[in-house]
Amino acid sequence: MTSVWQSLTVDAQDPGRLARWWAEALGYQVVAERPDEVEIRQSADRLPGIVFVPVNGAKEGKNRLHLDLRPADREAEVERLVDMGARHVDVGQDGNDWTVLADPEGNEFCVLRQRAD
Repeated sequence: MTSVWQSLTVDAQDPGRLARWWAEALGYQVVAERPDEVEIRQSADRLPGIVFVPVNGAKEGKNRLHLDLRPADREAEVERLVDMGARHVDVGQDGNDWTVLADPEGNEFCVLRQRAD
């Protein structure tokens, strides 16, 4: 028997704000909002979700885990995400296959080039 991936949990200074930012970025919806956590999913009945939980203090250091997004048009998506409040981050990447951004609380993620089929 194997486990089911329920969710990815993200520490956040403002879980509601960050959850709504990621919901807009991914086209997800908020499916649960409580004082101790906010969960977003692609749809209410579809796993996995992303759960945002409160922590004190800002993020320190590089993420040990990050999301990779693959849009149809990387340049347009990077522009959209930056307009929403993401920022470019230099983590020593060397290539043109991805762009590293950080969300409003500094969590890094990558926007990948469209896959050549």
